[in-house]
Amino acid sequence: MTLDLATLAAILAMASMTMLTRLAGLAVLRFATLSTSARRILDAIPPAVMAAVVTPTALATGPAESIACAVTALAALRLPMLAAAAAGVATVAVLRAVGL
Repeated sequence: MTLDLATLAAILAMASMTMLTRLAGLAVLRFATLSTSARRILDAIPPAVMAAVVTPTALATGPAESIACAVTALAALRLPMLAAAAAGVATVAVLRAVGL
């Protein structure tokens, strides 16, 4: 495998711009007061992203993955997103280990 410098530069540039936009959002929100409706809208983004990532897997793979997606969705109702994702990963690992 060879390292193409143009590809590496493109990846680093995209990573830098991603971090810049995230940090800019944090900086702007530090000085802004959000209304209740704006806060609810922002709080709805992580579950929506999780659903967008999980749903194709649930619909296009086997039963172990579909069950793990359901566990992830249910866990996301009460747990932080990282914990919900970890629950889904653990579930699919266990179900695959038992042969499902």
